[in-house]
Amino acid sequence: MIDRDHEQSDDRPHPAAPWWWGLGPIGAVGLVVLGIAAVVWSFLRLPGTSENQATDYYQASKVVAIGLVVAGTVLLGRIRARASDKETTREHEAA
Repeated sequence: MIDRDHEQSDDRPHPAAPWWWGLGPIGAVGLVVLGIAAVVWSFLRLPGTSENQATDYYQASKVVAIGLVVAGTVLLGRIRARASDKETTREHEAA
């Protein structure tokens, strides 16, 4: 039996979707900038850095990598949408 009172409030395709699923291009750029800022923060040994800088660099690289993956996915989606629009335009012109 399906509980009708318990519905998903967000637009995730699956309940186990990752937290970064719906960030978009602005969120991707934000993650890349945040990761780079974390690397600089650790490099300058500002307050809050750990004793082991390799751990800080590793964590920052994961944030940058997620940002780059999201940005690449958004770019590929836009390129495919443009190609699809051009194809439908050609079909309408030929008809």
